[in-house]
Amino acid sequence: MNQSPLIRPARPEDLPRVKEIALRAWEPIYTDYKARMGDELFLLLWPKGWQDEKASQIADHFQRWPEWSLVAELDGQIVGFITFTLDTERKIGEIGNNAVDPDYQGRGIGSAQYAYVLELFREQGMAYARVGTGLDEAHAPARAAYAKTGFKLMIPMGKYYRKL
Repeated sequence: MNQSPLIRPARPEDLPRVKEIALRAWEPIYTDYKARMGDELFLLLWPKGWQDEKASQIADHFQRWPEWSLVAELDGQIVGFITFTLDTERKIGEIGNNAVDPDYQGRGIGSAQYAYVLELFREQGMAYARVGTGLDEAHAPARAAYAKTGFKLMIPMGKYYRKL
């Protein structure tokens, strides 16, 4: 039986570990992007490296909405994180960047994070929860985790590029 993680509000000192988890978790996704796009387009989109952009997204969210940034711990070690926002006018809670350390995936940590956030959404009067992810093979684990939690794909999307 999997040990349940402790889900708690993130603290500023958690940010380096959260960034580390994010970069490890997103590495296969950006490797896939680079293979699909080729070096030229990939470097146009992420000239400083995707790692800096992803780390900045997470740091910005932690700074702007610290109350909407959570971490998951096992035995005092941060093993996952999840960010979210609340649109109180439309009553939609949205899950943002989230990941589980690849060494801890498959233990129910992601599901525990989603369950925790969905309960927070209910407590805050949200009527719907939203999350977005890619439709490529590298995002298949994320899609499976969201489907397992009860999310349904409503609007499939794609991004097209063309060399001029």
